[in-house]
This record gives sequence, structure tokens and C-alpha cells, in this order.
Amino acid sequence: MSVRPVLKIVKGLPASDGAGVRLTRMLGTPEAQMFDPFLMLDCFDNDQASDYMGGFPDHPHRGFETVTYMLEGRMRHKDNTGREGVIGPGGIQWMRAGKGIVHSEMPEQAEGRMRGFQLWVNLPAELKMSAPGYQEFEADSIPVEARDGGVSVKVISGATSPPDGGAGTAGPIGGGAVDALYFDVVLPAGTVFEEPVGDDRNAMLAVYEGQVRVAHDTVGALSGVFLGRGDTVRVEAVTDSRVLLLAGRPIGEPVFWHGPFVMDTREGLMQAFDDFQRGRF
Repeated sequence: MSVRPVLKIVKGLPASDGAGVRLTRMLGTPEAQMFDPFLMLDCFDNDQASDYMGGFPDHPHRGFETVTYMLEGRMRHKDNTGREGVIGPGGIQWMRAGKGIVHSEMPEQAEGRMRGFQLWVNLPAELKMSAPGYQEFEADSIPVEARDGGVSVKVISGATSPPDGGAGTAGPIGGGAVDALYFDVVLPAGTVFEEPVGDDRNAMLAVYEGQVRVAHDTVGALSGVFLGRGDTVRVEAVTDSRVLLLAGRPIGEPVFWHGPFVMDTREGLMQAFDDFQRGRF
């Protein structure tokens, strides 16, 4: 077993997006601009309706995928293809923007806590202009694997490789073009989570509750941990903790990214802006 070392630890950066929604950006910051194939990771956690009620009105995307994972609260999605739905507590939406989509994400509540994540996943050049599509699952469709000591692994995308050598648990979402793993891991204080992810994936941890130890580093909440090469991720909980494990095969292509468009050439990026302005999405 080759345990992955820590390359970098980055504290999340307070930010706002959409119509003033307060959030913490854990990837896509000056210190951590991207981690191929992942482009951005936002954590939103607001008790006050004034910090989220503006939501994310109509906006375009092209060339990548957005992954919205709700912990608490409800978010309504609506797009220019006529598709509409609500992501509820514990639910997931994996949206491929592909060649272009205009959508909104608005709170389906006027009070209470709104908490969750949005991850941006890049697409290889051959899929950037593919048709938009969705994978959406409610909480009761997403399996949770129980491990020793009270550790639990909610498997959103990909499949686990448990230490006992069992068959593992597969999430409802395949890994897509980057063979992504997306796990939400709960660790009681003093427990350890180990997971083989293969040496061909980039892997990171998003610590969002408690305090953990990764290699020789102690990491607090709302921090991103970017891991080096190795075949196994190992996390030890100093206190009761929750972390996201995100891993995916790097694409290794040029990235031309501005605002809501992520392409592999400058010409493609300029074309995206022109197509949107001319109403071609």
C-alpha cells in the first residue's frame, strides 16, 4: 500500500456568487486554481435566508459538468430546454452542460438552513460540445457503506474498495469521462478511513466538519487537501469529522476558462461567448 502524501492544504476562501449567495470556495481560488479534472468546489452553508435567497438566476455554461450535492435545504433547477426539478436534502444532480445550457438554481424555501456543495468537473475536448444531460438522484437512492468504528461512506459516484476485500459499494452515478469518485465520509473521533483510488487518478479531500490528520498534517474544517501520487487515501479523525473524497483521471489538455465557459482553445472560448450573445444556446 502506497499512502498518498499531502501536496498542499488550502483554507477555503469566503466568497459570494449568483445574486449574493454567501459561500466558501475550496477550489478555484488564487491558491488552488484547479486540480485536473476538477475546476471549482464551493461549499454553501447559510442559516440566514438573506444569505441565499437571491439564488443563482439564469446563467449559461459550456464545456464542463456541474455537480450539486445538497446536505440541507432544497434547490430548484430550471433550464432553457424546459427541464425543471428540485434537489432536496441528501440529493445529487450531475449536469453535463456540454455544448451549452442556460439555467437557474433557486432556493425552494424562504427560511431554514441551506447547505451543500457545487463541484465543476472538466470535460475532454471530444465531449465539450456534446448534448446537455442530467443524472439526478434523491437521498434514498444513494447508498451508504458502513465500516468499522462507525465510519460511513456515502457513495455518490464510482465505487468503494473496502479494506475487508469485499465487493464494495457502487454509487448511482458512473464516473463519466474522468472516472470520478465522489464520496461523503463520516468519521467519529479516533477512527481511520482508508480507500484505494488507484495511482492514475488525482485525488483531493474537502474537510467540512471537524479536524482530521492526513499524513503528518492536521487539517481543520473548510479546507481542501490536495494529494500526491500513491494508490491509497488515508484520513484519521482527530475529532468527529466529515470529508468529501474527490478523485478523477486527469484530462491533461489545455484549459481556457473564463466565467461560465471552459474550453480547450482560446478560439473555442471566444466562440462560446459569441454563441451565447447570439442566442445559440
